[in-house]
Amino acid sequence: MNLPGPEDYIDIHTHDEVASVPGTFSVINLMAHEEDRPGNICSAAWTFGIHPWFLTELTHELQMNAVYEAAGNPSVIAIGEAGFDKLRGPSVELQRKAFEEQVTIAGEYNKPVIIHCVRAWEELFRAYKRLKPGLPWLVHGFRGNKDLAAQLIAKNMFLSFWFDFIIRPEASELIRSLPENRIFLETDGSGVDIRNIYLKVSADLEITVDKLKRIIFKNFLDFFNLKNY
Repeated sequence: MNLPGPEDYIDIHTHDEVASVPGTFSVINLMAHEEDRPGNICSAAWTFGIHPWFLTELTHELQMNAVYEAAGNPSVIAIGEAGFDKLRGPSVELQRKAFEEQVTIAGEYNKPVIIHCVRAWEELFRAYKRLKPGLPWLVHGFRGNKDLAAQLIAKNMFLSFWFDFIIRPEASELIRSLPENRIFLETDGSGVDIRNIYLKVSADLEITVDKLKRIIFKNFLDFFNLKNY
């Protein structure tokens, strides 16, 4: 497993195949319904999972087999994005089944889970209560309020912020209210420059970009249980 350094920008979730910014460690998200597989494209690290938008009864088993196959790849550092979406996708029952199966796979391979959740927080909390995961979850694309953020963090979850939300002025109060050891930043394949996101968040926290890099690097080590690195 290739790893970032404390001097790197870490883009924890993107769909871009190659990082466009020098000095960036990008975690590429691949989805089970796509043809691309880890190792077929240039990246140091991937996540792999079943996105609820593209889950169907007909493809469920095929996609789950793809997750099993990818999970054993040492460069696949997490399972996901997986989760719940009440605006798009199949029935909540099928989403729940696929999500719990992916969490089980993640546990078998000792890998954390990347979460996609849209207007389905109660489903996520119920799944967390049922599954009692031993490894942390990371909610990607977060754009909720302080109360929701606090509930997620209380359940040993990390937050990565929706790229468009976190650069807005109204996000400043939220980022300042959160513990630094629970945050990540991402571009989600948007084409946004990760350096600009770091610049905005470092200004919100009144710290240097270099210090923010070190904070997120430590969070990376903690999330992936690499404390001895």
